[in-house]
Amino acid sequence: MTPARKRKIMILVFTMSILSIAAALVLYALRQNISLFYTPTQVVAGEAPQQHNIRVGGMVKNGSIVRSKKSLSVTFKITDFDQTITVTYKGILPDLFREGQGVVAEGQLLDNQHFRASQVLAKHDANYMPPEVKAALSKKVPS
Repeated sequence: MTPARKRKIMILVFTMSILSIAAALVLYALRQNISLFYTPTQVVAGEAPQQHNIRVGGMVKNGSIVRSKKSLSVTFKITDFDQTITVTYKGILPDLFREGQGVVAEGQLLDNQHFRASQVLAKHDANYMPPEVKAALSKKVPS
């Protein structure tokens, strides 16, 4: 093998290894920032991870909103008309947040029944519902 050919192969191997390391670092960083969507039924079934940021969506159950008198803490229940989970949130809720409203809460799962939200999103007009919530709720019809 000629010295020129050895040099070209070494440059190629070095370049490929640098690109592989860069791609691995990018994929690792993206994996940590992904926030997947789950329904209450999936959460209760144990399909959702407990130490990662996730999104849980459904309808706010009627009569489930409990506001703290001393702080901005709110506890409410999200249902997909099959299963229900309890969500705790500390902060200012969106203006459109109310019972019977479609919401998506982002945060961490404490156990299969309790979720601590870091952000709560509510639909912004009468016709809009997040696609994930709409798909999940279309499978379940309230009785």
